[in-house]
Amino acid sequence: MAGRRGARTGRGWDAAPSARTGGSGTGRSRRSGGSATPSGRWPTRAVGPDNDAPPDESPTPSAPRDEAERAREICLRQLAVRPRTRAELATALARQGISEEVAAQVLDRYDEVGIIDDAAFARAWVSSRHQGRGLARRVLANELRQRGVDADIATEALGELDETTEAETARQLVDRKLRTTTGSPEAVFRRLVGMLARKGYPPGVAIRAVKDALAERDAEAAEFADQIDADALAEAGTEPDRDAL
Repeated sequence: MAGRRGARTGRGWDAAPSARTGGSGTGRSRRSGGSATPSGRWPTRAVGPDNDAPPDESPTPSAPRDEAERAREICLRQLAVRPRTRAELATALARQGISEEVAAQVLDRYDEVGIIDDAAFARAWVSSRHQGRGLARRVLANELRQRGVDADIATEALGELDETTEAETARQLVDRKLRTTTGSPEAVFRRLVGMLARKGYPPGVAIRAVKDALAERDAEAAEFADQIDADALAEAGTEPDRDAL
C-alpha cells in the first residue's frame, strides 16, 4: 500500500529509520535529528555512568598494594600454620621483601594486641614438646633459641619444668621403650641411656632412670643394674657407645 512506511530493521534506540519515498538524501532520525552512517545505522556511544566517556578510554589502573597490607597477610598466613615468635615472623617478612620499617610497625601492633606473645609461645612450646615427645630442658632451650626467643623469656618458661618432673618423664620413656627392647642387659642399658641423651637428659638423670627400670625387669637385668654406679658414671660424664645404639 502506497505511503506506508517500511519495516524497521532493528529494535531499540539504534534501529535504522525507514527511507522516505519520493525524496532524495538521507532520512532524519525522529529521536536525535542526527545523520545516519553509510550503513544505515546510527552512531552509538559508550555506555557508562554518565554516558560521556569515549569508547576507547582505558580504565584507570588500580593502585599498587599497600606494603603494610602485604605484611599483615604474610603474618596471618604464617600464624595460621602454628604460633610464631616475633623473630620468626620478621624473618618471613624479610624473605618476602618487606622493609624493616614496615615490618617493625606491623609486628609492634601485633605485640600490642597480643597476636604475638613470645612468653606465651615459650611456655606452650615447653609444655607441648616435653609432654608430647619427652624432650628435656637442654633440647628445649636450644629449640627456643633457634626460634628467636629471648634468653630470659626462655629461662622463665623452662623453669616450669622442674627436676622432679624431668626425672619422672625420663622414667616413663624408659619403661615404654623397655617393652619392645631386646638384647643383653648391657646392650639395653646403653641403648636406653643413649635415647635419653638424645632427648636432652643429663647423664645422671638418664643413668638412674635406666638403672631403676632394669632392676625391676628380671633377675639378670637386676644383677647388672646392681653393678652400676650411677653417681660415678654421671660425674665422669660417661657417654654411651654410639656404635652399640
